[in-house]
Amino acid sequence: MEKQGVISMGEAFVDFISQDQTNTNYQRLLGGATVNVAVGVRRLGIPSYYLCKLGMDETSVFVKEEMEKEQVNLSYSTYQASKKICSVYVHVNDQGDRYFHSYINETPDDWITAEELDKELFNLSKLFYFGSGTLFHPVARKTTEQALAFARETNMQVAFDTNIRLKRWESEEQCREVILSYVKKADIVKMAEDELLFLTKSDTFEQGLKSISNMNIPFLFITKGKDGAFASHEDIQVNVPGIEVKAVDTTGAGDAFMAALLSRFHDKGVPENKALLEEYTSYANLAGAMSTTRFGSL
Repeated sequence: MEKQGVISMGEAFVDFISQDQTNTNYQRLLGGATVNVAVGVRRLGIPSYYLCKLGMDETSVFVKEEMEKEQVNLSYSTYQASKKICSVYVHVNDQGDRYFHSYINETPDDWITAEELDKELFNLSKLFYFGSGTLFHPVARKTTEQALAFARETNMQVAFDTNIRLKRWESEEQCREVILSYVKKADIVKMAEDELLFLTKSDTFEQGLKSISNMNIPFLFITKGKDGAFASHEDIQVNVPGIEVKAVDTTGAGDAFMAALLSRFHDKGVPENKALLEEYTSYANLAGAMSTTRFGSL
């Protein structure tokens, strides 16, 4: 049987998005980078599996029901009565722009464990995707290591999004060191331009690119916001321009980019020449731009 589908592993979130500059009224929305990618992949017609630990309270039920509406498969996720879903509060500044304000995790030690992973899922699926959002915790890192081992044993491609949220880490140095260690373990790596500069301690894109190239990442994609995106594979490099849209909410744009990118790798295979690499990057860039024209990370 041909392998089909994308596994996304991480932590489900509920985003509380401020409705105005008073930052007192919020809309509750399903969120979290790995959730966004799982949903995005499914919306593009690909079987999507999500791996996380859920609770049994009303918020967990909300997350489960929203994921099921999107036809994301949660069969391999686990449940624990004490688990509380993480919350992210997004505020609005004086200029009307939204920004990450706070991250709340009431059960910081409840994660899906390495022992709870089922290798059967990895035998079924084609791509394994994860981000850095849980890697600050040792239990989550151990689970990620087991998932990566299963992915390699079953000949899956591995995709990683650096997706840095410094508020979750003990220090910038710990964040940088851990994330770079996982960059080396992926076939497909996506990062934003500011994350490239942070990880490489660089002042310019060119400096950062020169530094990261020493890691020999098979497929590297760097998003540059309104300026488009960059991609590289071996000695091939492509730049695609930004797409002018009327942006309403940029939350989740990078995740839409990643979902579209994974759909191309899933359906068409590895982009072995410049034309294909440019096609994949342009398609993902378009998805990211379009996602900003609607409210919410999904």
